[in-house]
Amino acid sequence: MYNPRVRPVLILFAKAPVPGRVKTRLAVHVGAEKAAALHRAFALDTLGVLRQAAGLAGARVEIHTDTPTDAWDGLEVPVRLQAAGDLGARMLAALDAALAAGDAPACIVGSDAPALPAAHLVDLLSRDAEAALGPAEDGGYYAISCRRTHPRMFHGVRWSHGETLLDTEAAMRACGLTTERGPAWRDIDDWEDVVRLQADGQAAHHTHLALQRLLA
Repeated sequence: MYNPRVRPVLILFAKAPVPGRVKTRLAVHVGAEKAAALHRAFALDTLGVLRQAAGLAGARVEIHTDTPTDAWDGLEVPVRLQAAGDLGARMLAALDAALAAGDAPACIVGSDAPALPAAHLVDLLSRDAEAALGPAEDGGYYAISCRRTHPRMFHGVRWSHGETLLDTEAAMRACGLTTERGPAWRDIDDWEDVVRLQADGQAAHHTHLALQRLLA
């Protein structure tokens, strides 16, 4: 039966922009303070993508951050704290909470894809599989959309690894979850990624401003 209260939810996973705790690979080239500023810009632009996708898919948007912070105040989006544990435990807790509240599907999006097309997220939300993943060029994934979860769906996954996507798909299949892949995209992890983003003219508003300050 149709339930008008059931709607998708897009969850931005964005760490507090604390120097030395975010974008450490970028910090090697630009320093911890500028890397943290870039992280905040990436998150704000990715949030803009989520809002566009939400408008197209009739979804709502949340931000889940790792520690208490005022960095995401004033955005008119609910901000929640992530659960304890590794990335898999934190994602599973967020997905379980959203699905238990009646939001379906629930989609978690990383904060490292500020130029991601909103249509890619709409695609993931529209998939019929119990779990749909948006592959990233580095072997991970920029988003995961779920209609059902399992306590062991992230068991044995090697995070920040070239096999993260394959590990996740294998763990989900072992749990009996059906999986699909959506459109591929790229994360911004190191300085070479930033240079390519700028050269391609794909830096969105906040990222563009942060890069102007960084390169001045």
